[in-house]
Amino acid sequence: MRFQDAAADARAVVYAGIQAEPVVARAAAALAGATLAERVLARAVMTGVSDDPAAWRTMFPGLFPVGEATPAGGPGEPSRAEVILGVALEVAGRGDRVRDQVRGAIIEELTARILAQRAPEAAIRRERRILFDGVRAEIHPYDLTIEVPNAAEAYDCKWGARGIKADVLHQLDDARTHAADEDERLRVALVVFDAERSCRVRLARETAPAARTGLVALESLDRLATGEPLDPAG
Repeated sequence: MRFQDAAADARAVVYAGIQAEPVVARAAAALAGATLAERVLARAVMTGVSDDPAAWRTMFPGLFPVGEATPAGGPGEPSRAEVILGVALEVAGRGDRVRDQVRGAIIEELTARILAQRAPEAAIRRERRILFDGVRAEIHPYDLTIEVPNAAEAYDCKWGARGIKADVLHQLDDARTHAADEDERLRVALVVFDAERSCRVRLARETAPAARTGLVALESLDRLATGEPLDPAG
C-alpha cells in the first residue's frame, strides 16, 4: 500500500483555490473548539436560509445570553458563538455553487484540525490516492489521509448526509479490503457535518458495504481526536 498525490487537473486547481480562502481557515478554527450547539448553529446558518443575525440569535437563545459571553469570549472580545455566527453568515452569503465548495473545504479543514490533536501534522495529507499492487487505482482521491506505517487512515468528508453515496462507500471499503490483503491496517471513515440520524436514514437506503467503515457525524466529531473506535456506518 502506498500513497500518491492526486493529479493536478482543473478540478484540483480550482478546489485548491477554495481551500486557500481565508474564510475556510477562520471557520474551521472557530469550529474546532466549538460545542455541539455551536456547530449546529454553524450548520443551520451556512444553509443560507436567512441572513438576519438577529433572527439566529433568537433561534439559539442559549448561545447568545443578553449581556454575557460564552467561555471563549474574553473581556471586550466577541463570544465564540458570535464569531461562528459571523463567519457562517459570510459563507451563507456566497452563491449556491461557491457556497457548496466553501462548506466542503471547511469540513475538510475542520477534520484535519481535530485529527491534528492526536496525529503528527506532517502525517495528515489532503487529496491523496491510495495505491495497491495489481489493483486499478481509484480516480477520485481521498479528502484526508493519515500516513503512518501500519496505522494509516483515510477519510471522506461531506457537508451533509445527501453526500453519502454508494461510490463513496465502495471506495472506502475497497481500500480497507485491499490493505488487509497486503497485511496493512487502514482505518476508513466518513465524516459528515450533519446529524447522525440524518446520516443513518441516508445509509439505510444504500446497499454498498459499510459495516467496517466508521461514521463520524456532527455529534461525534471530537472522537476523531481520541483515536478510539468509531461507530460503524453500516
